[in-house]
Amino acid sequence: MTALKPQPDRLYGRAHGKKLRPRQEWLLEHFLPQTAWPAAPFSITPREIWLEVGFGGGEHAYELACANPEVGYIAAEVFDNGICSLLSRIAPDGAGDPTPLPNLRLYTEDARPLLRGFEDGALSKLFLMFPDPWPKARHAKRRFVHPDMVPAIARALRQGGEWRIASDDPTYQGWTDEVLAGQELFTVNRVDIHPDGWPHTRYKEKAIAAGRKPVYWSLIKR
Repeated sequence: MTALKPQPDRLYGRAHGKKLRPRQEWLLEHFLPQTAWPAAPFSITPREIWLEVGFGGGEHAYELACANPEVGYIAAEVFDNGICSLLSRIAPDGAGDPTPLPNLRLYTEDARPLLRGFEDGALSKLFLMFPDPWPKARHAKRRFVHPDMVPAIARALRQGGEWRIASDDPTYQGWTDEVLAGQELFTVNRVDIHPDGWPHTRYKEKAIAAGRKPVYWSLIKR
């Protein structure tokens, strides 16, 4: 891999999309504060902490949090429409007074400073599902999979902890293979068949419909 400039500590990409509906605005103003990490801590004592970076529509985070009620799940996303999508799953319209899931919290800023703030070995799993590929070569420094991020993630994960990655973008797939080939902190398993136990996402379904083939990596910290 050619030498790269250090990854800048700033957020790229959109935080706002199409105009929000009144219900979405209400969720952001009134319900998000009840679920926002770290101001609203878990209402359980979790046996493990899991982090998802860029949760998109939230279906992956919601399914795993519901299936693992003993785990504290932090879902990070900056895009308003995605945040509203997950909040709507937790508090569907017409459900009365909404109640946060005890073990699911949302983080609505750049996940990298959050990751660096964890104590060594604080996380058991980290998920990166279909991230923005930043396909142009000059934008490689913006990719979350980056040589600068690998040791930061390894530090935050416990020994034997898992980092899952999925991508349908050929450029990002090749880039991820290249980055992971240059590290010794994780044991890497790469497959092109959807692994058992990995929730499906809308991005995966869109990729399949468009004729793109996702690739999945499971990285275990040594």
